[in-house]
Amino acid sequence: MTQTAQEQAVQAARLLGCEASELANPFDLSAIISSKGFAPMKIVIYGVPGIGKTTFAGTFPAPILLRTEDGAAALDIPTFPRVMTTLQDFDAAMNALRREHPFKTLVIDSLDWLEPLVWDYVCTKNGKGYVKVDDVWRTIQAKLEKLRTLRGMSIVAIAHAVPVTVDPPDSDAYQRYSLKLHKRGAALWMEWAEMILFLTYKTRVVRKEGEKAKASGSGDRVIYTAERPAYQAKSRWPLDHEIFIGNDPTWAAYHTALTEATEGAYRNV
Repeated sequence: MTQTAQEQAVQAARLLGCEASELANPFDLSAIISSKGFAPMKIVIYGVPGIGKTTFAGTFPAPILLRTEDGAAALDIPTFPRVMTTLQDFDAAMNALRREHPFKTLVIDSLDWLEPLVWDYVCTKNGKGYVKVDDVWRTIQAKLEKLRTLRGMSIVAIAHAVPVTVDPPDSDAYQRYSLKLHKRGAALWMEWAEMILFLTYKTRVVRKEGEKAKASGSGDRVIYTAERPAYQAKSRWPLDHEIFIGNDPTWAAYHTALTEATEGAYRNV
């Protein structure tokens, strides 16, 4: 049976946990807008241990932290008082954030600790297989999209980094950093995000004759915004592929670069 437009709206609203009246028809000619603009962002931050991923996420405009791990006690970021332990907790947070509030950025810390909650949910529903897990991830992403459209919130999701082996058909296998998620989950979040930012320390390799090569560095931090063989990254905005942060706790170089790339629109969010 073919669904009517109203039935489709009701079904979509049920998935997103809202009323059908909240969903406007984006394909009505009266709704046509310019494609140029600065919409709330979808960002995934990942990096090596101790680099300051949560600290960096906390420098985005008016953040609120949604935790799946308890590692932000030393930071002064508004946060829900309880760590998520089930997807029901996630839904409760989404319901709270759909109301009026002063926050502009939702920080999820972290995706790789959220992933076991997704698996547990699929198991308790007598589901099995990666396709079911993919469906739950997509539902989570749809609920985050609703916060972007209804509340104008940017989403910053944090993940840990892990080396993975890449075996291309036209060259030898090599390793690069990727999200610490199952490869299907990592692919979904890589596709969803408008920016994938890889955080690491600036290093150089020192070679002396007759000795093994050694890595050397001063602890300076960098953000990579474009993919290279050693890591995955991307940005919809024309950022330099490497942004030097050093030891600046405000990560100001990134925010300045994004402001310039968006012609000031980012600072006006």
